[in-house]
Amino acid sequence: MNPAVSDQRHQRSSAVPGPGVFRPVALDRFSDAVAEFLAAPGRTPVPVPVDGRADLVSGVAAANGLYDGLRTPAPLDLGVVLGAEDLPGGVAELAGPFARRWVDEKELDDAASFHDRHPGTLLVVGRYDRLNLSPVRALLLATYRGAGHALTLLSGRDGASVAWNVAKQYAFARQEVDALGLFTDTDRPPHLPGVRVFDDRDFERTDIQGEILGTRWRRVVFQGHGKDDSVNLGEFTICGLNPAVPAVPGLLGPRCAYGLPCYKPEDKLVPLHRVEAAEVVLSACNSGPLADLALYDPKYQLLLNALDGPARTVVSAVSVHDSDRPENVAWMRAALTGADSVDTLNASLAGSHPYPAFMRFGMPDGEGGQAPPAPRPADHRPDPLLITVGRRLTALLASELLPHNHALRPRLTKLARKVDLWAARPTHLADQSPDEILASLTADLQSLDHAVTEQVAENPENEIMNYPAYFGDRSSLDPRVREVTCHCGRPAQEFTRRGLLPYVLDTTCAVCMRCGDVTFRVPGAPALLAHADDEVEQGGVLEVRAELTASRPGPVRLGLFVPTYLRDDTVVEPRTVKVRGTADRPRDVTFRVRFAAGTAPQAYYFTVFAVQDLAVSTARRHFGVVPRST
Repeated sequence: MNPAVSDQRHQRSSAVPGPGVFRPVALDRFSDAVAEFLAAPGRTPVPVPVDGRADLVSGVAAANGLYDGLRTPAPLDLGVVLGAEDLPGGVAELAGPFARRWVDEKELDDAASFHDRHPGTLLVVGRYDRLNLSPVRALLLATYRGAGHALTLLSGRDGASVAWNVAKQYAFARQEVDALGLFTDTDRPPHLPGVRVFDDRDFERTDIQGEILGTRWRRVVFQGHGKDDSVNLGEFTICGLNPAVPAVPGLLGPRCAYGLPCYKPEDKLVPLHRVEAAEVVLSACNSGPLADLALYDPKYQLLLNALDGPARTVVSAVSVHDSDRPENVAWMRAALTGADSVDTLNASLAGSHPYPAFMRFGMPDGEGGQAPPAPRPADHRPDPLLITVGRRLTALLASELLPHNHALRPRLTKLARKVDLWAARPTHLADQSPDEILASLTADLQSLDHAVTEQVAENPENEIMNYPAYFGDRSSLDPRVREVTCHCGRPAQEFTRRGLLPYVLDTTCAVCMRCGDVTFRVPGAPALLAHADDEVEQGGVLEVRAELTASRPGPVRLGLFVPTYLRDDTVVEPRTVKVRGTADRPRDVTFRVRFAAGTAPQAYYFTVFAVQDLAVSTARRHFGVVPRST
């Protein structure tokens, strides 16, 4: 890096004369072209190497319609280049002005203590395949909740893409490019003046594909369910496929990678690299996983497709998150005032989970955002079985989790009356001793646990299974976090959300950056992990080992289910099982999932659940179905 160049301050210049602010160049000319640009920044177009990348040529053309001026962004305190030897000559020099001081990549060998040794905001430049769990996870966790340590990334699928994303940081959008858009399939947010909002009702009556591709956006959010490769907007789909990029042999892909049609109408796909937006926010779980946590071949990944396009800034979710109405409103207000999207979204989510949900690809417009507020502390004390069951009954009956006509309500109400009597006068019941009360309670619990298990096995979409979302939305985050190991073997965080209302149960969740929210349970419920192979052939059998640790000695009922779209192609054995659990050591329970020969190759998941004392615990694990070997 050139220290003299890196000391340049944030400046704006007039629009670059000529065809646009970017110019494609041959790779062997790129280094010289960078030197020419840096000798007169803001007065000549930014060079972009495009050899062998026709898609980048299209991206440059689209960007020249979005941006009409150049400026050097405000530098961050520190910069690190990952794998400089893998990048074209000139990339490091072009990024030079973006940091006041550059440090050697070896400083990240101990990423957890990096900011103790090098305080300040941090820019990481490198190819996507270098953005791995180590060191990026430690950097993300260390920089979270502090604008003074904020992390920014510049990346791409290959050296040319990295150079392209560095080049885009010098541009600013045309004045007439002022459209702000929010497309959400999970919320019906208010319509703030100045923001074009589309929700599920609009997806039924509006050409969403035309709206997205026919508009030049200053900022746009796509919010919905999906995987690494897609975000669902009703029948429309934000698609991560870049047809110009070759597939990597041996890596898992979505259905289309195996010659099958898309799971959504193909005439309603929205290729993300064709979206003309200065900033794209991918508000979907796992929309931008770290490279060694990615589910699919890079050819199909949303984040890389967005980075190939004209967007100067791409905001993606590194793992799972609970972004909903508060985040949508916060983002709209931020977009209207020019505040940073990543800082805004992560600050809004700081009370829901203890990790940064979103990452910033692209230089921030200012010196950084405000530090997220600290979550409110909460206390938790373990309860005897009677009190525990009473609280669970209250949660199930007093909340709106179960509809009024749910099949369990009459039996839950009957037991609640007993528990109410036992709790109110436990020492005055002349006809029942404490041991008799406990025996009666456990008998009722076993019968109800059986009923819950059978109902879930029959219909996994039973309302009782929605308890993590229902109770979590009415909770605040306990700041105490445990480092645990996911059933995939990677590090994970286990945290608890404390209910804010008397009928809202605490919920405990374990989150892995690859597998997402892998386990859910209420405190005092059985703990579950699910172990299985990562892949199974069409027509094969997936052996699942459920690792159960009961909350107390006694019977526990377990089952396994797959998502609705896989059930016609699978048989689960056994459907449910009853075992005796212990609290002092785990117990293994085996399931088998048999697959039809015609099962579509792609990524799937299964969920193991356990029921004890009216509490349902779940463990979800991803796996892939691959074509049968010949």
